[in-house]
Amino acid sequence: MENHILQPITYEDVARALYVSSYHFHRSFSLVTGMTANEYIRNRRLSMAGQELILSDLKVIDMAYKYGYETPESFTKAFTRFHGVTPNVARRSSVELKLFNRLLIKIKLEGGIAMEYRIEKRKPFTLLAAVEEFRNESVSEEGNTDIPDFWKRCGEAGVFRDLKKETGQGDLYGVCAPISKESDYFKYGIGTIFQGTVPLEGYSLWEVKPSLWAVFKCMGENPDCIGDTWHRIFSEFLPGSDYQMLDDTDFELYSEDFEAGCFCEIWIPIEKKDK
Repeated sequence: MENHILQPITYEDVARALYVSSYHFHRSFSLVTGMTANEYIRNRRLSMAGQELILSDLKVIDMAYKYGYETPESFTKAFTRFHGVTPNVARRSSVELKLFNRLLIKIKLEGGIAMEYRIEKRKPFTLLAAVEEFRNESVSEEGNTDIPDFWKRCGEAGVFRDLKKETGQGDLYGVCAPISKESDYFKYGIGTIFQGTVPLEGYSLWEVKPSLWAVFKCMGENPDCIGDTWHRIFSEFLPGSDYQMLDDTDFELYSEDFEAGCFCEIWIPIEKKDK
């Protein structure tokens, strides 16, 4: 990204250069760094633009095109949102600007702590689910509560009651579709296993097809343990195991039958890595 920071580069381009799917790169980068790759590129450009404004006489219109903006207005808006001042004001002396340094890769000792998981084989199944779309960036925004808010709204609207009445199932699934480069949004659903073929009005059928899964317990008393477990999946399990994650539905499973202290389970679709 740094080698092409002023070129029209996206996270799909970076994923392609790394020979990994855009979905896996987007999600792993977001979970490890706390931001999306596109956010990183945007922040680096605006930081560099702030320094160049002080050190050069380049016009704002030329600065806008140089740093990837189609118009001076869009550049000014982004610059002001990032630095807190307009480009013209930034040229004055004694104005504070933000510095966003490049990421550095450092080797540090990790591991040595057991991470429990199990491998499950499971036949494809269908869920009756309430489904909404969420922005791709929401998976990495600090403090973002879009999905927890969705769960809250579903509870208040009687969705859990409707699902249990229609399917006779008590276990709830929080299913997440892969992020696609063709869309700025991904789908997330809350559902229960369904044997029928016609969905209840206002609900959707969600086909879960993968057959091999890695399963991880999220131990804790609140949803924070889910993010912690995802971080360990991407930073420890996937790099260190013989499995790779598939571009397909993953889900959280919530059940009253879980042991005390288990908030939910995360199920990720996997396959053996090529040797």
